[in-house]
Amino acid sequence: MARLRIKDILKTTPTEQTITVKGWVRTFRNNSFIALNDGSTNNNLQVVVDFENTAEEILKRITTGAAVSATGVLVASLGKGQTVELKATSVEIIGDSDAEKYPLQPKKHSLEFLREIAHLRFRTNTFGAVFRVRNTLAFAIHKFFNEKGFVYIHTPVVTASDAEGAGEMFRVTTLDMSNPPKDENGNIDFKQDFFGKSTNLTVSGQLEGELAAMAFSDIYTFGPTFRAENSNTARHLAEFWMIEPEIAFSDLSDNMDLAEEMLQYVIKYALENNSEDIQFLSQRLEDEEKQKPQNERSEMTLLDKLKFCLDNKFERITYTQAIEILRESNHNKKKKFQYLIDKWGVDLQSEHERYLVEKHFKKPVILTDYPKEIKSFYMRQNDDGKTVAAMDILFPGIGEMVGGSQREERLDKLETRMGEMGIPTEELSWYLDTRRFGSCPHAGFGLGFERLILFVTGMTNIRDVIPFPRAPKNCEF
Repeated sequence: MARLRIKDILKTTPTEQTITVKGWVRTFRNNSFIALNDGSTNNNLQVVVDFENTAEEILKRITTGAAVSATGVLVASLGKGQTVELKATSVEIIGDSDAEKYPLQPKKHSLEFLREIAHLRFRTNTFGAVFRVRNTLAFAIHKFFNEKGFVYIHTPVVTASDAEGAGEMFRVTTLDMSNPPKDENGNIDFKQDFFGKSTNLTVSGQLEGELAAMAFSDIYTFGPTFRAENSNTARHLAEFWMIEPEIAFSDLSDNMDLAEEMLQYVIKYALENNSEDIQFLSQRLEDEEKQKPQNERSEMTLLDKLKFCLDNKFERITYTQAIEILRESNHNKKKKFQYLIDKWGVDLQSEHERYLVEKHFKKPVILTDYPKEIKSFYMRQNDDGKTVAAMDILFPGIGEMVGGSQREERLDKLETRMGEMGIPTEELSWYLDTRRFGSCPHAGFGLGFERLILFVTGMTNIRDVIPFPRAPKNCEF
């Protein structure tokens, strides 16, 4: 008999039909009641075992964590919190679990402990909900761009370029680094390496994405990116996923429209398709907030934050306007900011971004036209000579969600800016060809996928929204 998913069974009207269910034992009470879960939902199906007619050796093997198959009759449940239960006529042990050694006992575990057993944490309610939401958000992103006619481009994981000019990259090599070949100047001779040059893991698919946009008009990438930034915080990962659309014949305004529409689309999709999981995560966050001092508690619930972004048109202001608002705020004057705003040109911190969203405008904010000195080389230079056509989208509780810009399509200005920033034009000649042959205004943005999942799930540590986190001194599994 084909296995039915527990999520579907729990929605079924019982007519004493015979069904088969398979999953993992969460608990087994009184030698009679199995709480069975198969990962399709956080809710368990109660399987009632006829212990008088079940072999003792089978009953002993129904332990927390064991994989079992149960066949029986689906009936209305008299117990609290469930509408149906399975009266088992047969129970088969598919995979044993030693209850003494199984790390996930039926009790509350800390997130820190669960990070140490990331290979098993999928089986908990919290991580079951988080990764089902992650799955839905990934699908929603592809659905959104597919419906708009975008072409999905796979950009390289191994590359010889540094898209951000940051230099924090993981090197890829097959050379024997204990005794690498040297050139006449005593430097490592990467001509003898696998690719014949120095290569690294990509920090962004943007530059390659721009090449595709110059042929398909509208493209997006969605893949892994890597940063060798030695930052061991709850906000940083060494390996993470990025969504990076590029749109040709478009300016900064078009870029903002696309980003706003996409964010609202995927959040709405998750609320509609994972309402049960998000309700669970919202309650979990409320319980967690109650443990904090009153002044540290969030003013909004998780559901409030999500609806905040759906129900409001995003406010659009320039960086210059934002600096003025922040500088004149009581928060700044009373020195409540950790980083005080005293001059134009500083990079905004998360506390400043959250103030603009949560206190001043009370809606999501898109900041535009940043100082060129704090932005990347490829951003289009504005006529004032001081700013670039960049934009960041700011959300409540988390700060920056999206970063993007109109790209500099004018070859002379791009080459000048690269020279000022010490970026070699010879190595990026292929990129500059897009400005030599049929250049046009174009724009794009980057959305860190894990940052989006953090926001939608209400989790507070980015290592808890990716299955196997990679961070300094941590590459388990």
